[in-house]
Amino acid sequence: MNMWDPGKEAAGAGPGFPTPVPTTTPNSFSAPADGSAPEVTGHLQETYYNLCMEKSQKINSFILHILQEVDEELEKGSEGITLNIAGNSHLMPEERVTGKDFWILFRILKKSPYISGLDVRYNLISDVGAYYAARLLQKQHKLVYLNLMFNDIGPEGGELIAKALHKNTTLKYLRMTGNKIENKGGMFFAAMLQINSSLEKLDLGDCDLGMQSVIAFATVLTQNRTIKGINLNRPILYGEQEESTVHLGHMLKENHCLVELHVCKHNIKNCGIKQLCDALYLNRSLRYLDVSWLSVVSNNIQGEGLVALSQSMKTNPTLSNVYIWGNQFDEATCVAYSDLIQMGCLKPDNTDVEPFVVDGHVYLAEVSNGLKKHYYWRPTYGEACTNSPNAGFTLVPVGGHL
Repeated sequence: MNMWDPGKEAAGAGPGFPTPVPTTTPNSFSAPADGSAPEVTGHLQETYYNLCMEKSQKINSFILHILQEVDEELEKGSEGITLNIAGNSHLMPEERVTGKDFWILFRILKKSPYISGLDVRYNLISDVGAYYAARLLQKQHKLVYLNLMFNDIGPEGGELIAKALHKNTTLKYLRMTGNKIENKGGMFFAAMLQINSSLEKLDLGDCDLGMQSVIAFATVLTQNRTIKGINLNRPILYGEQEESTVHLGHMLKENHCLVELHVCKHNIKNCGIKQLCDALYLNRSLRYLDVSWLSVVSNNIQGEGLVALSQSMKTNPTLSNVYIWGNQFDEATCVAYSDLIQMGCLKPDNTDVEPFVVDGHVYLAEVSNGLKKHYYWRPTYGEACTNSPNAGFTLVPVGGHL
């Protein structure tokens, strides 16, 4: 059987979804120590086990156990369940989910009306799995949340998923973080946003987007009225031009629906930040602007640009969360953000810097707020106590804990 046919385009899905009720991660798990066949009790477990036997596919005992958790929830009458098969879970005892494993999951989930979320982050589904993810978006009419981050999906897989969203009317939140879909894949996602009218959050951070696709996103978002949060962190940009920032600034003048904008590591300079500041004087929807950095390459905003950003916050009552660490702070910058906090225009929990004074001079220290402590993973047990240290992509809820 040919499990991946890139030439086939996935069609759309129908409307409607229940309020999501995410499942809890199991507290403990271990496969049978004697190597015997695991006990199969519930409907989804049985279906998965039988499909693996029929297709001569190795049984992943972690998937089997998670499906047991879902079966137990279904027995209680739960709906809108999020299936969590994250590959970075310390509970996963064997190899991560592959494209073949995802093929089996697709065959199960496409007929399940009770699953509204699927989290398969940090696995190895690749473009093979991306094909079946696209098919799932076609067949499953209840899926609201899909997390595919860091799954070795390339431009071809990105194209398949983007095209599947042309007609899909149920998915609200898609995370493609860390999949190298590059400029080619990014262009397909930008084109998708011209058509799709249901997606509210899209995360394409660390996807190696190019200048062309970043400009394309800025262009389509001048017309899109559905997207409330978008992550375009760490594109691959060459040269000293800030053409993409100019387009983003123009977009913010026209778009009054976007709440969160992530543009870390865009190499924004003073000229670029002034473009964004000019837009913020007119924009009354954006609450979260992230121009900071988290690893190697920072933006290159200096004092003049950062002070301009602080001034825009005094006149823009909507913008509440600003993250600037990793840029070049002079004393004027330090004083400006100290004043913002003292005046109450910027709450200490809503930024990643904290002022302090030494010998009469004001400095800014880094604090953990907004550094996305649970952006790449979530707490092992329970939820984060507060949103402030996990502000990235939390201001736009998509039902339940999604």
